[in-house]
Amino acid sequence: MKLIKSVISVCLMVCIMFIARTASAEIRAGAITLSPSVGGYLFEGNQDLEHGLAYGLSLGYHFNKQFAAEAAFNYVDTEFDTNGRNVDTYLYHMDGLYHFMPSKKLVPYVAAGLGAVIIDPKNTDSDQHFAVNYGAGLKYFVHEDVALRADVRHVVSFDETHSNLLYTAGVTFLFGGERTKETPKIVQQKVVILASEPQVEEKVKVASAEPTIIILAFEDVHFDFDQSTLKPEAQTILKRNIQLLKENPKTQIRIAGYTSASGTDVYNQDLSEKRANAVKTYLINEGVIAPDRFSVIGYGETKPAMYEAAPKEIYSEAAKANMRVLFEIIVK
Repeated sequence: MKLIKSVISVCLMVCIMFIARTASAEIRAGAITLSPSVGGYLFEGNQDLEHGLAYGLSLGYHFNKQFAAEAAFNYVDTEFDTNGRNVDTYLYHMDGLYHFMPSKKLVPYVAAGLGAVIIDPKNTDSDQHFAVNYGAGLKYFVHEDVALRADVRHVVSFDETHSNLLYTAGVTFLFGGERTKETPKIVQQKVVILASEPQVEEKVKVASAEPTIIILAFEDVHFDFDQSTLKPEAQTILKRNIQLLKENPKTQIRIAGYTSASGTDVYNQDLSEKRANAVKTYLINEGVIAPDRFSVIGYGETKPAMYEAAPKEIYSEAAKANMRVLFEIIVK
């Protein structure tokens, strides 16, 4: 038994070395497991045996992420109540395990199996009984190949029926198996280019060579108070950028309408949507892009470009700044 205890001690020391490393759950199909453990064994009172320390070792195989089988051995260090004589007790059992949430860091499971209990095999009057066990446990991964483990089993031996309890804590080492392949994440950066910048076409082409999202920020299109009709100045702004839009057919356009703070929330919401749709209609009529590539949204008086200290001053600088439509062109 000293050899078994030494093996368990070494395995537990190796586990401590892994704890500082990054943990990730990995119940793997095809993995072979080795699980040393230590705990206790509670005997039924009429067996006249003291409760004792239990040392265990199990060898398992995962058929898939949920189901596994284990061949387990436990040694219990105990003695008789009556005379204090040391008694060796052995448990052999073959178990089936079902794991819940196998992709999580903390993995609960249930287990059940068949085996035998042998009490004091050196004695000619030794007991050997067929036994069944069932119970549950938890595995907590501290590394993709190492998990801490706790387990409780109800052990029922027959012939002379006895109901005992085995509880253990230990570590499970996983070897081999099908590791989950992580899909590399492509981080796309956003590059904002003002449509009014010099040589904007060349800048767009350079940015397109990289895995980036290009946002062409256009000039705001402004409106008169309580109006959703494009002014000549607004049409001039849009025309300056029409050619650029035609040269970048892979575009998605989001048009956002806004209003000043004067007026009710409901009215301003409706007005902001009308302004956004006015820009959309103009671009469609100019043959810039298909209608299904546009998205339109109205923000009403929310998200103002400038704070309006006096909303009733409808011709203030802040009010004029907020009576606008803003749109971005996203080139993929």
